[in-house]
Amino acid sequence: MRGDWAAYFDVLATANLYHPMSRARADAQPGWVSYTPTFWGPRPGVKALAFLTDGMLPAPAPDPVFFQDDLGELARNWPQDDEWLAVNPGSPCEAFFPATAAHRLTWRRHADRMPHPRRNELRTLWTGGPLHGPVAHGLACGALLCVSNASLWNAMGWHGTGYVRERKRLKEWWDITSREEWLPVQEDLLNGRMSSPFWGLVLRVRSVLARDFGGMVEVDHWRQATTRVIRNSAAEKDTASDGVTMSDSETEAQVAGAQRLIGRIIRYEARFRADGLLAEGRFVHTVEAWDYGRASKMARWGLGARYCDLAEAERAVLRAGRLSQINYRSWEEFSAAYVLGRCLHFDEEEFGDWYVQMLNAHRILTSDPNSPWLNIPFR
Repeated sequence: MRGDWAAYFDVLATANLYHPMSRARADAQPGWVSYTPTFWGPRPGVKALAFLTDGMLPAPAPDPVFFQDDLGELARNWPQDDEWLAVNPGSPCEAFFPATAAHRLTWRRHADRMPHPRRNELRTLWTGGPLHGPVAHGLACGALLCVSNASLWNAMGWHGTGYVRERKRLKEWWDITSREEWLPVQEDLLNGRMSSPFWGLVLRVRSVLARDFGGMVEVDHWRQATTRVIRNSAAEKDTASDGVTMSDSETEAQVAGAQRLIGRIIRYEARFRADGLLAEGRFVHTVEAWDYGRASKMARWGLGARYCDLAEAERAVLRAGRLSQINYRSWEEFSAAYVLGRCLHFDEEEFGDWYVQMLNAHRILTSDPNSPWLNIPFR
């Protein structure tokens, strides 16, 4: 409004820019993008390519789909000198720019000095996204990943990194290439079945001891009780009629694995307390939060990849929120459980990026005045 175009281009250089394309073409040539000219130019006859920013995107539909660009990529790969750049055309904040080689050089200078992609940032959709209520709560269960990746935590109508990249994400990280493969993964996450049941067993032993005896559980007591549970379970299987048995060596291998796992958990929790992620005298009861948080995100990833529709994704987000409320008492408790699950799976006690990214996101979500964790009651 004040005509400060240098500042405008600095902001634009950090923005995700989306352009529509035919879903059939995106499926046929997933490594290519197709630019469709429109005639939204500043005067009749001017040909422009229209790009939308995050907050201006429509709800995901089966067709067309959107691919994601940024100003730096557009500066390098602009298709035609005579086509203008239209940003959010038809809206109160529309803007149009010529795109000759000289103009694109200016775009590139802005892009080169601005951080992209963004990281460790709380981003909220203030219009068009839920800020309170059950859907917002379910979305907030995935907020750790959203903050880490600087994506909009409350965008229920998810486009993410664009249709093709969302599909690529699910294929590379989850081996999901169809709706039929997406559905059981979503259900397993919502049912807490994606994280290791062995972790759940070991943590459950400590939780039972804490409930039965009150207060903190001594590590030696936890170790001994876990060993008894594993050996008793093996003995029960030996006497069961279903024919499933465990050899002594398999049983003792499980016992040894449980002892190593207890050591890892104790060391992680000590680090969590030192870093303010876990309160003194508290411990993690379950790591199902890691599944519920990923379920909240999986619903949106599935929508971005068009493996589900908006209504189905919203139902999954609601379930993730309700299950989290049943199993945890606060955002802080949920967060510690989520981070422990992630670290047990990825980090190998290196306390590297897998941990640091979540620690930074936790600190933002527990301190930023606009955080959903400070504005949405956990229960």
